[in-house]
Amino acid sequence: MHALQAAVALVFVVGVVTRNPSVAVNALLGLLVTLVPNVLERDYGVVLGPLPALWVTLAVLLHSLGMLGLYDTLVWWDHLTHTFSAGVAAGAAYAAVHAVDLHTDRLYLPPPFIGVLLIVVTLGFGVLWETAEFVARDLAIRFGFRPVLVVYSLEDAIVDLAYDALGGLLVAWFGTTRLDSVSRELEARLQGR
Repeated sequence: MHALQAAVALVFVVGVVTRNPSVAVNALLGLLVTLVPNVLERDYGVVLGPLPALWVTLAVLLHSLGMLGLYDTLVWWDHLTHTFSAGVAAGAAYAAVHAVDLHTDRLYLPPPFIGVLLIVVTLGFGVLWETAEFVARDLAIRFGFRPVLVVYSLEDAIVDLAYDALGGLLVAWFGTTRLDSVSRELEARLQGR
């Protein structure tokens, strides 16, 4: 995992050396995101285990590498990164929702409902991200800066959302059993244990 973080840091250095703010800013922000699982464990006592941290870091690395030009040269790279990132969002949503479901008897969420909920939540995060890309680009241009996020077209945003939905669907099908321990850890925190 540290090797993946080092690779993201290297992408940041490349962005600084080449004076490419898009690469540098995205890698730096991504590197900060990779620290979230450690902060949750260290500061809040939520033991996530290695899989979620690896998943987050791999998603960040794929995005950072994409900013070096892979988004432009490999059409499928954007699809891959959206699927991975959406999987992270869906995994976090599942862990939180399932923890609340375990915590109270007044709420019962059957697995099919949770699957649909994951896809809807993942699409919601995707819409927020696509909107943020458009707004960030327009604000940068308005204030005379080079945009840090690349926006291709509305059609591209719709395709990105389709791959976001795929990431949510993959977590709903295959990831929930692997995330049960994270949900139980969060539920223990809700109990105050």
